[in-house]
Amino acid sequence: MLGELLGEDKGRITSHRVLASEGSGHKVEVSFEMDGKILGIDYHELGTYESVIRPGGHLFGQGQGIIMTKDGDNVSWVGHGVGRFKPEGGVRFRGAVYHETASQKLSRLNGIVAVFEYEEDASGNTMSKFWEWK
Repeated sequence: MLGELLGEDKGRITSHRVLASEGSGHKVEVSFEMDGKILGIDYHELGTYESVIRPGGHLFGQGQGIIMTKDGDNVSWVGHGVGRFKPEGGVRFRGAVYHETASQKLSRLNGIVAVFEYEEDASGNTMSKFWEWK
């Protein structure tokens, strides 16, 4: 069951890089920067994910990143999900992400699973929302 909305953000793709295939499809690395709110706190995020085109045309992606608040707190995350190319360009991913932090203000994120929706348009603009999965 989905719990409360933990956060949402918007940003932009900063780079693409084609990686060596390991025999399971084409692999692309994408880096991005986003700004948003998590648990009501403003943040800036840096992240990178790798996605592989699977049989049938869907994508499997996994990534990691860091969220930095204006107060100097930070949260690291790792996640994975499945996606599809959008007909108008860009991609759409759905998946799970796991946070870890030493911040007292954001400690609620430790030990929970968050599910996310991530959208990227043909121009490289991004947005995501994530909820606690109870």
